[in-house]
Amino acid sequence: MPLVDLDRFDFLYANRVKGMRSAATRDLMATLSRPGIVSLAGGFPDTRVFGAEAFREVSRNVAADSAQALQYGPTAGLESIKDVIVDVMEAEGTRAYGENVFVTTGAQQGLDLVGKVFLDEGDAVLCEGPTYVGALNAFAAYRPRILHVPMDRAGMIPVAAREALKKARKQGIHVKFVYTVPNFQNPAGVTLAAQRRRELLEIAREFDLVVVEDNPYGMLRFEGEPLPTIAALEQEGGETDRVIYLGTFSKIFAPGVRLGWVHAQPGILHKINIGKQGADLCSSNLSQMLIHSYFTNADWRAYVKRLSGLYKERRDAMLDALSEFMPDEVHWTHPEGGLFVWATLPSYLDATAMLPQAVKRNVAYVPGEGFYANGAGKNCMRLNFSFVEPEKIRRGIELLAEVVRERMELRGSLERGAEETRSGTCPATRPAARAPGR
Repeated sequence: MPLVDLDRFDFLYANRVKGMRSAATRDLMATLSRPGIVSLAGGFPDTRVFGAEAFREVSRNVAADSAQALQYGPTAGLESIKDVIVDVMEAEGTRAYGENVFVTTGAQQGLDLVGKVFLDEGDAVLCEGPTYVGALNAFAAYRPRILHVPMDRAGMIPVAAREALKKARKQGIHVKFVYTVPNFQNPAGVTLAAQRRRELLEIAREFDLVVVEDNPYGMLRFEGEPLPTIAALEQEGGETDRVIYLGTFSKIFAPGVRLGWVHAQPGILHKINIGKQGADLCSSNLSQMLIHSYFTNADWRAYVKRLSGLYKERRDAMLDALSEFMPDEVHWTHPEGGLFVWATLPSYLDATAMLPQAVKRNVAYVPGEGFYANGAGKNCMRLNFSFVEPEKIRRGIELLAEVVRERMELRGSLERGAEETRSGTCPATRPAARAPGR
């Protein structure tokens, strides 16, 4: 079979392809399948917890209506799954209505549809820095500007968000929406403080923006009190039209079913419906019915609680190992839930350049620059704890710390060499030592 020149049709590709790039998390998949490697890179829930028997049970229930499970369905989703979604949202304190629910093929499709509906080339999205790489990739096809707002331990900084919006307005840049992952953010693990959620909503009102609230991890809380969703805060204020809420079953059931949802006002959902018809007609009836079977016949809250307990144990193992092994110059977040820790290395280290050395030592992570659209985050890394057992997490962090120390020592050695050169004491400039006996 002849080789294909993959660049032959460059002159035919759409301009939007220029802004599209592969996610670093997906590019690492082949490497992570290597035997013996400790992967702290993926964002995987531990689907082993669900169990074969529970899967057989929900499958038997669906098989009783196999004709519908194997058929096309409504673009917006089956009414039965919308009822489940309403219950899930209300379990997290957000009042929801079936007519405002739209089913998507994973929350990732929801991001793509939001981009398709709102973004023209040159429009802008305001989001955290760093932010979810999957969102950057979903929006990239529509060629927007990404305005990153810095975070601290309480999440996106409202003052910085307002300043970024004022600057954009002066420059004639049309910001369409604010995108945020408020709970245990991917990648930073940070949670947006309650008061800042209110401030962010007020900023959106002030600049007449939509808020896209991406909440895949909200129910995976290990410590602290649950915070109201931004959608719930909007409802408290008597509004229901500004917040687009994205949810998913990937973290509270299983990612393999590829099912998420959008909760928004009818006008927005109408546009999303049109966009989805052109993408995949409808999401899988089989997946919707599997989820409906489990969430109506089993104690799904107990399952989520079990997952959270498991993830807490692994988070604690990671935090303990970071404290034990990492140099003092390395800092990291302390997530109250979710799947990720964000580590910041000394500014002179490049986590992307360091990754091949880490993989050689059988540990992997995701470099931080992939979570920015502007090339920032080079000295940062995202570490996942949800899919690795505590003893492996400990070993992985130990190996990673060794690599970090080696890079720091190399930097120190180079700086000492440069200083010796400047001072004229570099070994290359010194007189040669005399041989013995001369």
